[in-house]
Amino acid sequence: MEPSDVLPGHRDGVPGGGGHTSGGASGRADRLRARARRWPWPPLAVAAVFTLVQLVLSVPGVGLGWDETVYVSQVSTEAPAAFFSAPRARGITYLVAPFTAVTPSVAALRVCLAVLSGCALFVALRAWRGLLPTVVAATGGALFAGLWVTVFYGPQVMPNLWVAFGALAAVGCFLRAARDSRNGGALTGLGAAVAFTALMRPTDAVWLVLPLAAAALVLRVRHRISLIAAPAAGAALGWAGWIAEAYVRYGGLGARLRRASEIQGHLGLHFAVDDHVRALGGRTLCRPCDVAWQHPAASLWFLALPVIVAAGVLAARRTAYRTEIAVATAAGVSMAVPYLFTVDYAAPRFLLPAYALLALPAAVALVAACRARPRGRAVLVCVLAAAVAGHLWIQYRLLDGVTNRVRSDTVAFGRVAAELRSQGVRPPCVVAGEEAVRVAFRTGCASRQPSGHDESITPAALARAAMERPVVVLVSGGKPPPAFARGWREHRLPDLRSRTGHRAYLSPAADPGRPSR
Repeated sequence: MEPSDVLPGHRDGVPGGGGHTSGGASGRADRLRARARRWPWPPLAVAAVFTLVQLVLSVPGVGLGWDETVYVSQVSTEAPAAFFSAPRARGITYLVAPFTAVTPSVAALRVCLAVLSGCALFVALRAWRGLLPTVVAATGGALFAGLWVTVFYGPQVMPNLWVAFGALAAVGCFLRAARDSRNGGALTGLGAAVAFTALMRPTDAVWLVLPLAAAALVLRVRHRISLIAAPAAGAALGWAGWIAEAYVRYGGLGARLRRASEIQGHLGLHFAVDDHVRALGGRTLCRPCDVAWQHPAASLWFLALPVIVAAGVLAARRTAYRTEIAVATAAGVSMAVPYLFTVDYAAPRFLLPAYALLALPAAVALVAACRARPRGRAVLVCVLAAAVAGHLWIQYRLLDGVTNRVRSDTVAFGRVAAELRSQGVRPPCVVAGEEAVRVAFRTGCASRQPSGHDESITPAALARAAMERPVVVLVSGGKPPPAFARGWREHRLPDLRSRTGHRAYLSPAADPGRPSR
């Protein structure tokens, strides 16, 4: 019998505990084989529904965001590559490169990523086969996939969800390798999953490897060296490109880490739990997060999560998979720590890896509650069902609000790009100023900033470029243009949701009568 077939309040996988069933050991073996054959279907159903929800709710009409534009521009032929700042890693760019090579369509890219993320969720859950009961793995996957932030970022060109998939698969492979020292495939999968995670976000991989190394030392296994070496090797492999780029472009690894810390607001000891609570109300970024807590109901699940996870860990103590749940919980907590206590702002996507792992002990708690003693079970199940239904409804409403804002932005940026093209802004051209990255990509221009975190050109160099090609400086509100652009032609642009009084200052080379190349 596989340990994963024992649930809280059950022995030998049979509700009600001891006693033999008809058929004895042979009957139990037959049931286990049948259960193993059926195993893929519940997680596969979860992954399929996750994909379908993305295609219906998160894909239509959603254009590229600011960060997405930076990542896509590195491999797109639509515009020159945007400045790639020190904290970023190229893993997500590598992931979308095959799709952008085939078509420039953002809609097609969204569809491909939605399908790919659904497959990735199934593969990550597949790593837990034989470690957890099917119902626990599927419920955990559903809890994670039901969050608005998970559905929103499934088709997005952002690395955080892919880190979550990599972390979930890595912990599963680690536990499989810990159980069977001869399972070379599990060790290989462990190294590959950690390498994938490090390729997406190098620093996240560190917080994943640390609890795995600690678990390898604590577990009573003879092959702990391989359990430590495999994730370490994977992390080194994933870090290699980022480190090499640090020396080529940023003056060394230390310089890149320092610059990354500066761009992220100087990493240190910061209490950002309350920031994440506020951000869950439908914000994709909360920086600075000094806004009011406008949607308390949207954060109830977040506040309840520690209690539910603790209940799941306690329930798992009576099962044969208590170690698996303990390790998943430790890894989830570890991956949440840097974003809750070292970064002074919040974005819901930061905690996706933690949510993916903590969904497993949460699932144990829910399954254990539903399989409690018969007395009062019906009432408890009804209460839980109502709570889950209410939770999903809130998540849907938040997702609807976020996607509608992005769709509105997509239309607005399209209008701005069309207006600039009508004013003679055509490649080769340069756009600087507010929202330069998204506007430049849509007009086929290079985006360059003379100041700020994305500083990539001097004002003098930008003024010299204006003598040869169209250069645009974007400002909003009552802000004046920079000194070198004060004599340029001013043109009013359609307002953006976050920018009113949007204006462009166009260099003399931007001639509305100039024919397109």
